[in-house]
Formats: sequence, C-alpha cells, structure tokens
Amino acid sequence: MRKVVSGLFVSLDGVAQSPNEWQFAFDEEMGAALGKTLETADTILLGRVTFTEWAGYWPTVTDGEDAGFAKWINDSPKYVVSSTLDSVDDWANSTLVNGDLTAAIEELKAGEGKDITVAGSPTLVRSLLEQDLLDELVLLIHPVVAGEGRKKLFADDATLKKLELVSAQPTSSGVIIATYRPTRGPLR
Repeated sequence: MRKVVSGLFVSLDGVAQSPNEWQFAFDEEMGAALGKTLETADTILLGRVTFTEWAGYWPTVTDGEDAGFAKWINDSPKYVVSSTLDSVDDWANSTLVNGDLTAAIEELKAGEGKDITVAGSPTLVRSLLEQDLLDELVLLIHPVVAGEGRKKLFADDATLKKLELVSAQPTSSGVIIATYRPTRGPLR
C-alpha cells in the first residue's frame, strides 16, 4: 500500500507559512532529502492555497535550476483538496477532491504507484494528521524564529497527537531534518 508523506519547512517557533521569507539557507542535505521525494513519490496532494499559488508558476518553468522539479510536478498527477474551488483545469494533470477526504485518500493509497506526497499545504497536512491519513511527516526545522504573526503548522488549540521519531539528521546549515510517524491507537 502507498504511503502519504509530507515534507515541510518549519521555523523553531512552528511557522510553516511563507518559508521563502525566513528560510535563509538551503544546503546539499536538504536538497538530497527533497530529491528523495522525487524518487519515491509519483502523486501529489495539494491544498487550495498552495495549488492557486503554484499553478501560475510551475507550468512556466522550463529551464534553470528548478527545471527538474518543474517537470516532475507538472507531469505528475495532482489531487487538489478544496471545498471552495470549482475547477483545477488550469494546471495539467490536476484533479479536484471536494468530497469525502478519507475515501479519496484511501482510494489513492490502494492504487498502483509510488508514495503520495503532500506539497506545501500545511492546512491540508493538519487535516490529514487529525484524520489519521498521514503516514509520515518530515520537518525541515530551520534555526530561525519567524514570528511576525505568520501562521504556525499547528494551532495552539490543536488536538493532542503522538508521533514517533523515525530519524533526525542535522545539516551543514543547522537545519534538522526530522522524520516522524503518527502513532495509531491510544496515547501512552
């Protein structure tokens, strides 16, 4: 069965919004971790906000250092989770998911292929985690306090959820790549 995996940039204070405004370093180890996603996943889940931001950009990238990622994301099937969008036809290979999220994810996981990655979309990541639909959470924890009223990955009133640490790797720029798996069943 396929896994649903999310990889997110986060600050020390838990901010996941607009990493381009507070992420000051991008090192080889981070590149390797993100490159692994390209090798192990062939399907992408996106929330509405990330979809609308990325749909206008990635299809236009045809050369330069981002061309490999652009080709991968443009050619891959994308499933956009939204209750407000009417269409996702403006980005090739995109399908709108606006019904039962659990049923849609279970159907994707049961299908053929590699893993399913959640691109950006911290609100969607929270929903997947809350509904026990996320199999792995990779956090690239940056040594910075983003502050300034930006949205955190988890709200202060988030439901208690236990995760187990699978691996942790410090990088040359001071980022820690931490991989977690949600525990299923009663909290201990």
